[in-house]
Amino acid sequence: MKSILDLVRGNIKSLKPYSSARDEYKDIAINDMIFLDANENPFENGVNRYPDPQQLTVKKVLATIKNVNKKNILLGNGSDEILDLLFRAFCEPNKDNIITLPPTYGMYSVLASLNAIEDRKVLLSTDFQPQIQQILATVDDNSKILFVCSPNNPSGNSFSEEVIETLLKKFQGLVVIDEAYIDFSKQESWLKKLNEYPNLVITQTLSKAYGMAGIRLGICYASEEIIQILNNIKPPYNINELTQQKALERLQDKEGVAQEIETILFERNQLAIALRSISFIEKIYESDANFILIKVDDANKRYNELIEKGIVIRNRTSQPLCENTLRLTVGTRKENEKLIKVLKEI
Repeated sequence: MKSILDLVRGNIKSLKPYSSARDEYKDIAINDMIFLDANENPFENGVNRYPDPQQLTVKKVLATIKNVNKKNILLGNGSDEILDLLFRAFCEPNKDNIITLPPTYGMYSVLASLNAIEDRKVLLSTDFQPQIQQILATVDDNSKILFVCSPNNPSGNSFSEEVIETLLKKFQGLVVIDEAYIDFSKQESWLKKLNEYPNLVITQTLSKAYGMAGIRLGICYASEEIIQILNNIKPPYNINELTQQKALERLQDKEGVAQEIETILFERNQLAIALRSISFIEKIYESDANFILIKVDDANKRYNELIEKGIVIRNRTSQPLCENTLRLTVGTRKENEKLIKVLKEI
């Protein structure tokens, strides 16, 4: 494994990061302090001051929940900002490449194009598992990042621990494990192995299990070295004050979050059972996420029929290995019952 610094772009190594007013004076808890350093509006309204650029209170709570050091955490404006920072820090435009494993989350390829990075696609197997030999045969000295989405979107399955461990050991760049759906999975998070692999990067989100898609908060867990590199290039105030406040509220509601996850898992099981009775569904894929992928006789036809009945799902038939598939998010019991009723009618 190369050292992390060997993977970093030359201009990023020599970059002098921007220092904001709140970076230079961090202790804002002292009463009666007068802040005339950041050219803020002085009239208090709850958001007239710049937010904490390092989101230390949110990170402290996350560190306790996830049993990691807060120095191993970076927060982003959604996981997409974190992914983009990884491209900008580690991938040289028009030179380096990444490895993706379709069918998978589409933003990896979009960000590769945006950053002028070649995306080398290695299809998953027919049972939606990474093909180690094909992946390693595709790699060269300019392969900087391998993106692994587990549980995977849109297939819903998790990848085997042995396969991911092999890739972590043999791939000479960063292995980014996207765990957006990990809270719905039977498998444990790779956070437990964070200290074992210096090239391991884990992304999670508050958008799924925590039900906070609207506040756009993504989380990156990695070595202190990687986190520092990303901190050097992130926008100074990338997480606004309102997002930080709402995140803290939700993170501290452990019982509420746990209950919602339990309900979604129960409803996912009930939905999978009910889908068996639909004649035009040819296959129901096992899911470790909050959605179910199904194979139907004609995905375009069934998608349009559901739209006409007021139900919006995701048509994945254009994705590799996903011909005639539809992705169904697990809704409330009432929504799931309506879905089944309409599926039977059409």
